[in-house]
Amino acid sequence: MILLANNLNKTFNTASNASLEVIKDVSLELEQNNITVIVGASGAGKSTLLHILSGLDKPDSGSVLIKGTDISSLPDEKLSLFRNKHIGFIFQFHHLLPEFTASENISIAQMISGESLKKAQIRSEELLDIVGLSERGTHKPAQLSGGEQQRVAVARAIVNNPEIVFADEPTGNLDSANSEIIHNLFIRLKEERGLTFLIATHNPEMVKLADRVIEIKDGIIHEKS
Repeated sequence: MILLANNLNKTFNTASNASLEVIKDVSLELEQNNITVIVGASGAGKSTLLHILSGLDKPDSGSVLIKGTDISSLPDEKLSLFRNKHIGFIFQFHHLLPEFTASENISIAQMISGESLKKAQIRSEELLDIVGLSERGTHKPAQLSGGEQQRVAVARAIVNNPEIVFADEPTGNLDSANSEIIHNLFIRLKEERGLTFLIATHNPEMVKLADRVIEIKDGIIHEKS
């Protein structure tokens, strides 16, 4: 198992100061080199669960182990280093830095991990080729289409060869043609590079591609396939 989550709970306070239990005693195991999809209604807890499992947020109780490391107990600095080296995250909105080119956006994560500029640039060029944007590396995000921006975000997420990639509605802002490009890219990355994906989505076409589908309803997960 690449990921093991045990008895996760997360509660938020609403504007009226009431408690809202979003994640309720969730336990989950993920196998390596699989695409797992989480489905559920808006507000069911998909994004919160992804954020906890990826280390973007911490549970109120419970643990998350990735490759045997309990990320939920790591101090912030060590967690940031672990995420940089072992975890990729793709958001619905690409969150590219507008002042940098596509190539530079991809390179930044490598340079944070201590890689030289030259090697980071070589790696960036390799990944731009993989996502079909080898001619667009010098373009800034505003000069790219929405689909192209999201492919740059995918390249950025995998630049440090993470063990697992989390994606929160990665095609939610794209048309069907660009969504299909992203879907096919995930399949290629799984098959050719052995990547593991956990994807929250409403897209039925993405669900069809999954090795496993789980549903979250009222903060509780249910196995679908």
